Amino acid sequence: MRSASVLPVFMGLLGAGLAQNENVTLIDPINRYDNLTLSPPAQGFPILQRDFEVPPDCGETTYVGRGRLQGLNALITGGDSGIGRSVVIAFLREGANVAINYLPEEEPDVDDLADFLQEEGLSFERIPGDLLNETFCTELVHEAADRLGGLDIMVQNAAYSGILSGESWQPIESQSTEQLERIFRTNVFANFFLTRAAVPLLPRGGSIVFTTSGIINSVDSNAIDYGSSKASISYMIRSLSAQLAPKGIRVNGVAPGLTYSPFLASGGFTAEAISTIGGANAYGRIEQPAELAPIYVNLADPLATYASGNIWAATGSVPGPV
Repeated sequence: MRSASVLPVFMGLLGAGLAQNENVTLIDPINRYDNLTLSPPAQGFPILQRDFEVPPDCGETTYVGRGRLQGLNALITGGDSGIGRSVVIAFLREGANVAINYLPEEEPDVDDLADFLQEEGLSFERIPGDLLNETFCTELVHEAADRLGGLDIMVQNAAYSGILSGESWQPIESQSTEQLERIFRTNVFANFFLTRAAVPLLPRGGSIVFTTSGIINSVDSNAIDYGSSKASISYMIRSLSAQLAPKGIRVNGVAPGLTYSPFLASGGFTAEAISTIGGANAYGRIEQPAELAPIYVNLADPLATYASGNIWAATGSVPGPV
């Protein structure tokens, strides 16, 4: 009897989805950004998206929401630009209530994002602060839950790459203890602190989505510090998914390829390096944030009840984590 009562509802949702999608246009992944010359700003940290001559595509004109996260409350770290910005746009258009975290120095990008979304009648909660601070990590989670009226989804996207170069990352004898500590405190410790604070607040059916990296399966011999931090997150995802399964909380990760964003620019990747690396990819280009946002939505969607402990790769046909 229970199955019979659910089936009409499911078929109704399916029919509505088909009706909404019947005019979808296929997109050629190779030619989607054809003839787009990418030009990141000079190296520094943090780098603002507003300083890009050719800004990253975060789905501003392409992502269409269908109410998949309607009424859910989400905290997104690193939500000011790049991948985080694309997730903010997608989640809001899917009906979620969103709070974002970012460094105070990144406020200009947050202002730009807020102004853009205001034109659609959308808004988000701002909670700036440095994730290197353990106390702030705990306060951030509770502040987001207080402002949103609860917490259903946490997207842990903020990260630090260290000082890289687009052509050759540093050998171990050139890597400083200071950089190693900052990478791990941002990429590993902060995610641990945030998760520890969030688990008691997440309801059954809640989810956590981490941003890891395709580098964990496409090893670069000179990215020991950054790559190791992302490998740690990948283990954390799989371990947490098992630990939190009895609580009904799902845990997954997204492993992007090299993505055009302030994060990439802050690592010192020049236009020339991006062109060289992108040209070696089967698609002939690097990734754009807009191509990642749908994956985060899929993993946060409450209907994805059996998706946990997975790391979903988006690496443009380059083998990645599964």
